[in-house]
Amino acid sequence: MAVTNMSLKLLIDTEGHKVPFVEADKEFIDFLFHILRFPLGTIIPLLKKQGTVGSFGNIYDSIENLSTTNLQPNVNKETLLNLKYKVNVLASMRKMVSFVDPPSATNTGSSGGGGYVKGLVTYMIMDDLEVKPMSTISSITLLNKLNVKHIGALEEKVVELGMDEL
Repeated sequence: MAVTNMSLKLLIDTEGHKVPFVEADKEFIDFLFHILRFPLGTIIPLLKKQGTVGSFGNIYDSIENLSTTNLQPNVNKETLLNLKYKVNVLASMRKMVSFVDPPSATNTGSSGGGGYVKGLVTYMIMDDLEVKPMSTISSITLLNKLNVKHIGALEEKVVELGMDEL
């Protein structure tokens, strides 16, 4: 089994001592969206009604707000957002849980095959786990919204994540 590392590019505000956002590619966004495939993803819509969902709700909202042009052709946004789990109680009182299969990863790579999102797009992740396609205008707007005053105080740092860090 091959070990794959993912790179994240952090934008650091050295004056404000914070990270306004992180730049990530397809592999990390697919990993982040895959978190919703766990049973937690099933209860997020229920928790959202009570207003107690936290940052995982932002991942859910990011998928909800993501344009279908950023999704792989075989990914149905509604299926990803409304996962159904079948739980069957067997005679021995064990539970069998079947999960919906993830999109095919047979054609992975920079061209964007497999996974959830297309690979030719760079994404930005905010500190509350909100995910958006990255653009120059959205980056500048976010920096202004976060009250970053001096562009010279911004620093870039690349972080490598492997299985140990995830």
